[in-house]
Amino acid sequence: MTQDNAPDLAPLAERARAPRLLTLPSAETGLTWRALDVGDVQELHALFARVESHDNPPYRTTLEEAAETFQGAWKDAPNNTLGGFDPAGTLRAYGTVTAQPGDVRSVRAFLEGGVDPDRRRRGIGSAVLRWQVDRSRQVLAASGKDVPGRIVVHVEDGMTDSVRMLTEQGFSPRRWYTEMRRDLNLDLPAVKLRSSLDLVPWSAELDDQVRLAHNESFRDHWGSEPHTVETWQEGRTYFAPTWSFLVLDRTSDRAQVAGYLLSGRYEQDWDSLGWTEGYIDILGVRREWRGQRIATALLARAMAAYREDGMEYAGLGIDTDQPTGAFGLYGNLQFEPTRGSTMYTIEV
Repeated sequence: MTQDNAPDLAPLAERARAPRLLTLPSAETGLTWRALDVGDVQELHALFARVESHDNPPYRTTLEEAAETFQGAWKDAPNNTLGGFDPAGTLRAYGTVTAQPGDVRSVRAFLEGGVDPDRRRRGIGSAVLRWQVDRSRQVLAASGKDVPGRIVVHVEDGMTDSVRMLTEQGFSPRRWYTEMRRDLNLDLPAVKLRSSLDLVPWSAELDDQVRLAHNESFRDHWGSEPHTVETWQEGRTYFAPTWSFLVLDRTSDRAQVAGYLLSGRYEQDWDSLGWTEGYIDILGVRREWRGQRIATALLARAMAAYREDGMEYAGLGIDTDQPTGAFGLYGNLQFEPTRGSTMYTIEV
């Protein structure tokens, strides 16, 4: 039996081993440490830009995405963020801890952080990570839930220094993810759904039904937790409604969401990728409607929309260990892997 389902765990508050007080990185780092707030968005974005210019990941963070660090009441920036400033007031390092309020099967604390390239190899990153882990243990212990806990960091392939730091502080690789792309010059599959199934554009009026359908569809996916109304809206800055589609079952008087595909338009990433793409953020089919080619129909319609708008590729990311066989679906549709990342965790 996996830890996710273990029935004999001690209470999470006990297992978390949360410290009573947090220790800030030392003065030897040459930085002054405090919580971040919305007034630091410009500095945070500038730090992202320096880090990404140096590390050259296949994405770039915009000012609007930096602002998302502080959006959502559950973010608790005064307690769950840390920034290190040099004497001139420039942000040189940061760390955040985020726990989603809708978690019910486990409680997860997600960590993000970074150090200015000019300040690396001085122990700053390790000091920030220690603070994040200790704060995460406090967050898990305070959740009041008697379920498994998990501290999570996602690492792009090739980030060997980050992997070393994580391993030293007790993290282990847990899941592996693959980014894929599909050339839109290739022929798209033709799919005919049964007459009661209607493929329609996404609409705001149906979005909460899509959220509920998503929670149901991903109930059997590893590590998935239900979205609340608030968390469902998180990260929608670059949501592309005209590239997003639903399949409705109109068998009864009240149409039901059988499947859904939500897309994003991340133009800021195209230069670093080297191509333009429509990105498939979320694709799901409810259990009752699986096996009817709904996912294929949604993918074909979305890819046609991308192509109509001049995109070169369709992109998506998948969990290569997920139990639903999605890698086979995308492989059959001529998606090809481009890069990978790994989830590192401390299981509590």
